[in-house]
Amino acid sequence: MQEALSILQKYWKHDSFRTPQAEIIASVLSGCDTFALMPTGGGKSICFQIPAMMRNGICLVISPLIALMKDQTANLQKIGIKAIALTGGISTDEISDLLDNCLYGNYKFLYLSPERLQADWIMDRIKNLPINLIAIDEAHCVSQWGHDFRPAYLKIASLKTHFPKIPFLALTATATERVKEDVIIQLGLENPAIFKKSFARENLAYMVFNVEDKLYRLEQILKKNPQPSIIYVRNRKACLDTASQLEALGIKATFYHGGLHSREKEKNMRLWMDEDVQAIVATNAFGMGIDKANVKTVVHIQLPENLENYYQEAGRGGRNGEKAFAVLLNSPSDVQYSENQILNNLPDKKFLNEMYVKLCNFFQIAYGEGIDEQFSFNINQFCVQYGFPILKTFNGLQFLDRQGIITLSQEFSEKVTVQFIIESKEVIRYTSLNPQDEEIILAMLRTYPGIYEVVTPINISLIAKKSGSKENQVAAVLQKLQERQIIEYHAKSNDSTITFNEVREDDRTINRVSKYLENQNNLKKAQLEAVLDYVTNDKSCKSRQLLSYFGEKDSQNCGICSFCIKQDKTPSPLSSIAEKILGLLQTSPMSSREIQMYSKFPDDAIIFALKQLLETNKIELLPNNKYTLK
Repeated sequence: MQEALSILQKYWKHDSFRTPQAEIIASVLSGCDTFALMPTGGGKSICFQIPAMMRNGICLVISPLIALMKDQTANLQKIGIKAIALTGGISTDEISDLLDNCLYGNYKFLYLSPERLQADWIMDRIKNLPINLIAIDEAHCVSQWGHDFRPAYLKIASLKTHFPKIPFLALTATATERVKEDVIIQLGLENPAIFKKSFARENLAYMVFNVEDKLYRLEQILKKNPQPSIIYVRNRKACLDTASQLEALGIKATFYHGGLHSREKEKNMRLWMDEDVQAIVATNAFGMGIDKANVKTVVHIQLPENLENYYQEAGRGGRNGEKAFAVLLNSPSDVQYSENQILNNLPDKKFLNEMYVKLCNFFQIAYGEGIDEQFSFNINQFCVQYGFPILKTFNGLQFLDRQGIITLSQEFSEKVTVQFIIESKEVIRYTSLNPQDEEIILAMLRTYPGIYEVVTPINISLIAKKSGSKENQVAAVLQKLQERQIIEYHAKSNDSTITFNEVREDDRTINRVSKYLENQNNLKKAQLEAVLDYVTNDKSCKSRQLLSYFGEKDSQNCGICSFCIKQDKTPSPLSSIAEKILGLLQTSPMSSREIQMYSKFPDDAIIFALKQLLETNKIELLPNNKYTLK
């Protein structure tokens, strides 16, 4: 393993491997199929990157996460390792060129999504590559019992036929015992070596607090712990609102969600990474590939959909080994709200069929057509036009995406159209007088030869690349040309893009995947029940509850979670808390926050006592959410 250690030190600047990285690498190098279950932050990518570097040929990495593929290829290229990712938006000709580069260009890593393997011509090209290792990231997606099942992953097993002597390495951060066994079967792993690192995080204190005023508690947490923090919310509006509220309270904050333009994502991310702001308020679009070691607190102010996602998101705290906090704030209405939001917005077969037909009609796709067509898409506009509920529609679109029927890009996009409205000789005259704009204009004319005759959609990123400019420089030139009435220029914002991966077949398309829909809906219901149990169970250690969910049944109390801390304290008798509340309310009506501030009792004890006093008719709740004596 000396060579492996030398590569680690040379390229990644680490002195030693973490447990069980060295053991996994040794297993792969011996030619064994290997299954590795390693929690978030455990260093899964090293486990395939190091052995791939030690062998001739190229490592095929299959991942469903475009952002993570881009991040990993960029990081490899920065340290001088040649890597390619076949992400969305790449033409067939470009893919063909990239695969040629893999064959002749001494590349070490080829990243692609499982959906790419469904194209026979891509599979044929891959068969001819000198593959030295096949790594399957997010391997739980292979199992229909996994929390993010994608049927396209089932195609991976066919690679065994073409590469019988090449080891498979399946990697995941979240898998129950049932999912692990299913992954091994579905991938066709032969007598795999199994490595399972404990999910226990000894430095991470899992806290569940029952509170009525979440913003007040969040302010307390962030002011007590002024180090970098992540606050997870469920939607984009909550992102903006919470970040604004924190700023108003004097806590520097920014936000991150899938609807931001890539430039704004990068800017907000950089503010947080450089610690110009303390907190980043984010949806679950944030986190993949993010490696910031000194995150002190991760706070969920809304209940997560499942414990798999919660564990991954919470696990972004304390990666430097110092004590950190994973806090979940729960209010009395959260359980009912989550049940309504999640269960009532699960699309059934009838809804999915109707939505798919309307989606095809929306883009005027005829029956039997539409394959490989791409469109800009605004989900709000679509839902308004057909009277569909937005969240249910989004869940339906996500399901179709995971089945490979469509590809839904949730990254913000701008549809830019341009047409030159003056004669070509006048354009040449303009470029001679404005040589600083010449490269950008020539790049547009060469790339889009019909740009004089018709309104033409253009790709600003491509023009920037071809002209050796930055995207903001291209946008500035377009703006200037419009102001001088040289071009007609329009930029329209869209939530996302949709690519149709199959021809339109209406009922036949949906019937083929409906069995997976029923399984997924049942799984989501079971996962929500597990979340609610975690939140409401105050009879055992929070860390043990999570470990038990992931199959670790013999763990010990962690000693630092909200349950364990409570056991170390002698609880105040309910009668003394009630007496204190009644005494305070004799002066004036008060909110639960004010009662907690003056009484100094824990929030959950205050809430319990208030419920008891309400039930015994000793106090009442006023319309302004203040309590008063009855």
